[in-house]
Amino acid sequence: MTYSPWFARRDSATWLVAASLLLATLACQIDLGGPAAPYVPIPPDPGGADEVLQTWQAALAEAAETQQVMILLDERQLTAYLSDRLEAREEPLLSDAQVFLRQDTIEVYGIAERGLLKAGVMISIQPVLEDDGRVAFRLAEATLGPLPAPKALKDSISAILTEAFTGTLGSLATGIRVTSLAVADGQMAIVGELR
Repeated sequence: MTYSPWFARRDSATWLVAASLLLATLACQIDLGGPAAPYVPIPPDPGGADEVLQTWQAALAEAAETQQVMILLDERQLTAYLSDRLEAREEPLLSDAQVFLRQDTIEVYGIAERGLLKAGVMISIQPVLEDDGRVAFRLAEATLGPLPAPKALKDSISAILTEAFTGTLGSLATGIRVTSLAVADGQMAIVGELR
């Protein structure tokens, strides 16, 4: 009597189990791990993205009288704004995006998925006030799973934040010169003046 390996047997039950295991393996995503959300997740808020625009508009209306602009944004609003912008893309780079505002740092957390691969993403950005009153963003750290984040992901997040503060909503489009910027305890405070 000769021994034949399990894959050589013609037993239909064996082939059925082997085929099921193979299909289950192919259907699963490979989770590369990576950073976990550093703080309690912020619940989704569909109206939060509109609140960012309304906050800018209200500050500008007040600035017409006082020449001073004061804007206070929170994590919930910026999370909604970032999620809204990411979802508007044909292939979003991040899902479940979260924005955390802590001690002079904007931390963006999310999940990146491409094909069968899935990984946690963490990007730390420091907003910097430049001499001409513009807000710039310096990337302090970025990880994708166990590796550094790719340039495309970093550039995309940076472009979205830049739009929020210096693009169509922010100081360049509206003629505001930012004089101070503070990030702490879940909020971002921006103070400026009309140019």
